[in-house]
Amino acid sequence: MGYVDCIVFLLAKASQKSQNLLKNRLKPLGLTSVQALVLEALMEEDGLTAGEIGKRLLLDNATVSGVLDRLADGQWITKHSDAEDKRVLRVFLAVKAKEMEPRLIHDRNAANEEILAGFTMEERVVLKRLLRDFL
Repeated sequence: MGYVDCIVFLLAKASQKSQNLLKNRLKPLGLTSVQALVLEALMEEDGLTAGEIGKRLLLDNATVSGVLDRLADGQWITKHSDAEDKRVLRVFLAVKAKEMEPRLIHDRNAANEEILAGFTMEERVVLKRLLRDFL
């Protein structure tokens, strides 16, 4: 078995290609794919803590912290102390992110569709199931 049949190589190249597709769509907004993913987590449930975001997206605390700092600098999010425990910071979508939500969802869906264009519906379902099971 050569490297072109190696699952690690295939997954890495597939990841690289898919990340580049999304990256090119997000570039005009000045967002990375991880930043967009964090915003989408907040679109599902606004007011999460950094730790909750990390758990949901399978990201380490250092990565989440840096992403949140850059999103705050870009006015995509705001951070506020928890009403019940002032030591806890909660993260909320800023107006800019709320206004851009339809575009972010559209860009993600368009990238997904481009990636999956050559697959049948059954292949798409199986691929997603296999990838979820691997995580």
